[in-house]
Amino acid sequence: QRQMCIRDRNKIVIFFEGGSDKYHEFRPMTKNKKIAKYATQILIVLFGISFFTFCLMYISPGDPAQVMLTECGHIPTPELLAQTRAELGLNQPFYIQYWKWLFGVLQGNFGKSYSLRIPVIQKIAQAFMPTLSLSFLSLFMMCVMSIPLGILAAVKENKWQDYLIRMITFMGMSIPSFWLGLIFLSIFGVQLGLVSVSGGNADFGSMILPALTIAIAMSAKYIRQIRHIFLEELGKSYVTGARMRGIKERDILWKHVLPNAMLPIITLLGLSLGSLLGGTAVVEIVYNWPGMGRMAVKAISSQDYPLIQAYVLIIAFLYLIVNIAVDISYKYLDARVEEVI
Repeated sequence: QRQMCIRDRNKIVIFFEGGSDKYHEFRPMTKNKKIAKYATQILIVLFGISFFTFCLMYISPGDPAQVMLTECGHIPTPELLAQTRAELGLNQPFYIQYWKWLFGVLQGNFGKSYSLRIPVIQKIAQAFMPTLSLSFLSLFMMCVMSIPLGILAAVKENKWQDYLIRMITFMGMSIPSFWLGLIFLSIFGVQLGLVSVSGGNADFGSMILPALTIAIAMSAKYIRQIRHIFLEELGKSYVTGARMRGIKERDILWKHVLPNAMLPIITLLGLSLGSLLGGTAVVEIVYNWPGMGRMAVKAISSQDYPLIQAYVLIIAFLYLIVNIAVDISYKYLDARVEEVI
């Protein structure tokens, strides 16, 4: 039986053909209800992530006080260790430590870094902007490479262009990012001298090679996914009908297929942006890029618990915000999903 839909300003009624007079009526959520729904989801997820992360930090081996004293050049005597643990609150029970940390987070205070002795939010703010700029440039380069090649592979299915592009993607997926980064540094840094091998800068010139390394690794996957999406759209009935009406193949591809393929592509881009905002630790370490991934690796190695907890919580929040923004963008890209959001 086929579903029929009647829509007005206040309600949607769905009923069934075939002699059945049963119908289902529902009203779309208001903006306030949508905001409350998203806020509740964010709070529940962030609370669970914060509690889980704090538990892992609490039961993890090692002593942050000893690591901090060693890095500062002090000999960690038992008396000095006990005094440092008391200053950091590490000698208190788990629930008291978690409550104090959570109460501070609710006030915007993530504490001080054990290893850097500066406010955690200050260090994250310093590392976030380089990661944000690197993420957007990587996504832009990836789109420039993957979207045209993915469309070409779909249009030229099972032809030499398709086989060549698929072979390139297989090679791209099998090459490790750190190896590709080292090759780029060897060519453009050591042999040609176009970039600084030591890194450490966050200017645009130093950003090109890390962004290109990330974009190549991502493009290998995106080309195959975009090819699959376009092949599905090209096989649908509206494309066959458009060809039977004599519409040019170029118009069918750009005016009909591309808009319908944008929803899954936007979803993939949103997921990639959320993961990139967390930092790509391997690439950032290879290029000595002062971003979130490199900061997180250093914080883990030095057992800097406040910095690790703040990093996980902020990245989880950004990931949720990006996914909500992608969901909201659906109704502007396709009016048919307006009431689903």
